[in-house]
Amino acid sequence: MEVKLGMSPISWTNDDLPELGGDTSLETCLKETRLAGFSGTELGGKFPNNPNSLKKVLEAHELKLISGWYSGTLLKNKLNDEKIKLDKMLKLFVKVGASVLVYGETYNTVQNNKDKPLNSRPRLSEFDIKQYGQDLSNLADYCLDKGVPLSFHHHMGTVVETQNEIEQLMDNTRESVGLLLDTGHLLFANGDYEKIISAFGNRINHVHAKDIRENILKKVDKTKDSFLDCVLNGIFTVPGDGCINYRKFIKRLKDIKYSGWIVVEAEQDPLKANPFEYARKGYNTLVSCLEYNDFKIII
Repeated sequence: MEVKLGMSPISWTNDDLPELGGDTSLETCLKETRLAGFSGTELGGKFPNNPNSLKKVLEAHELKLISGWYSGTLLKNKLNDEKIKLDKMLKLFVKVGASVLVYGETYNTVQNNKDKPLNSRPRLSEFDIKQYGQDLSNLADYCLDKGVPLSFHHHMGTVVETQNEIEQLMDNTRESVGLLLDTGHLLFANGDYEKIISAFGNRINHVHAKDIRENILKKVDKTKDSFLDCVLNGIFTVPGDGCINYRKFIKRLKDIKYSGWIVVEAEQDPLKANPFEYARKGYNTLVSCLEYNDFKIII
């Protein structure tokens, strides 16, 4: 089995928290991503939006564009309006050759609001799940027809955060709605990746490898702490620096014959966690776990 390893630029510069790496250049981010060993990157706020310019900067660093976050609002938006809103990114991804489009449902999200505690987020049960699932499936069909599969990102502070909400979403959508499995967000929400992989392994089309500092997790008070507070407190880190057993996790990916990208994503304060050093640590951990489980890494 074959996989590719990528890195998110969020370790260098955080679009939701500009004070974290705001002065770091895109050149530094891409140069260090490649030096750490990765062959791909996800999109960030400092990347050019013109396809030719984006191709040029990626080629200069021998990197591929893997994917990028799209802030969806399909819970309140009409399907056709959401397609129009999505089209600019979708066209960019088609031209540059991105593997998936990462969809996060951000209607009433608290993930980017430092004044909103985690428990003030919206709940999927507050909405018409069947209608949402139908609309999301139709949007995913649209993306697939254009050549870029949709990958739904469960995320702390959003309407799909918990294992139960992931299960409801998957049960009410068609096969075209892929699942982005994020190890860090799932553990943060007290979820079990074993159960998610067992139930929906055939739907997983993208992976974010994010680790958790257990000592920080135990101190989180969801009635007071915002998601961004938790980030600033250092809840996330790279594989090999937290409490998740990645050798075991990779074994489960092998069981379902996963063959997509595995992206290290760990939003941290770059002044406390040097992005290059942590990127290298995450890369080495994944390589060790992949080789142990007989995966071939495609460069």
